[in-house]
Amino acid sequence: QVHLVEFGGGSVQAGGSLKLSCVASGVMHDLQCMAWFRQLPGKERELVGRVALKRGGRPEFSDSSQTRFTISRNNAKGSLDLNSNSHEPEDSGMYFCAAAVVYTGGARCGASQEDYVYWGQGREVTVYS
Repeated sequence: QVHLVEFGGGSVQAGGSLKLSCVASGVMHDLQCMAWFRQLPGKERELVGRVALKRGGRPEFSDSSQTRFTISRNNAKGSLDLNSNSHEPEDSGMYFCAAAVVYTGGARCGASQEDYVYWGQGREVTVYS
């Protein structure tokens, strides 16, 4: 069993930046991928970015996220951090950390929420103008 806890988020003025951190605990040796998703009001949960934990390489982002989000691993803290900038009010919503134990077809980390079995409780982000 894996337990994910997110930290950070909160309120930020439009144009500002935020940091979210995800700390994983439990039986983690089977984890292959971790990701950040978000769910905006009235919309389905969507991928922000994903990273393969054991293969190295760079994180992958959705088309709408790649210019404003970065993902980094803090090995000292055992966390996966999501940094973002130039927020717009339309970015307001819940942000979730997720983890998967398998790759999807093509040996890549999945891009859909169905590809991930472990989830954090989510952190709310509010962007005000």
